[in-house]
Amino acid sequence: MRKSLILVAGVVATPASAGTLTITIPRLSVAEYHKPYVAAWIEPAAGGPARTLAVWYDVKKKGNEPGTKWLADLRTWWRKGGRSLNLAADGVSGATRAPGAYRIPLPADLRPGAYVVHVEAARESGGRELVSVPLSVPVRDASATGRSELGAVSITVR
Repeated sequence: MRKSLILVAGVVATPASAGTLTITIPRLSVAEYHKPYVAAWIEPAAGGPARTLAVWYDVKKKGNEPGTKWLADLRTWWRKGGRSLNLAADGVSGATRAPGAYRIPLPADLRPGAYVVHVEAARESGGRELVSVPLSVPVRDASATGRSELGAVSITVR
């Protein structure tokens, strides 16, 4: 009897489908290109605490001006909870990325409901951009496209 209860509890706690967030960093034709700092987070559509999914910054820069110094340039993420995040955070922090498409698994413990996934990028000698994608759990495909610092930002069911 006890094994049956454990199995049932495991089935209830597991979401029906998991998803993947894909972030595309475009190749820009500019005189001085620097890889962007990028933050991705999810929050309930009706408001509530933000949950950071990824932060890409200059993790190796040390000294008087560490790489974390410019994280505040990711203004929206910084205000939503970035300033209170203890970096480097396992599974969240990482180095800046070159142009290309990068996949991040969505949290498996999301409860059914409406959310918004935000991706923000800021680049030295460049611009800043925020792209938001509505997300429904159970997960359904959704996407949005940036205009300058970010390309396609999409959520897909796997």
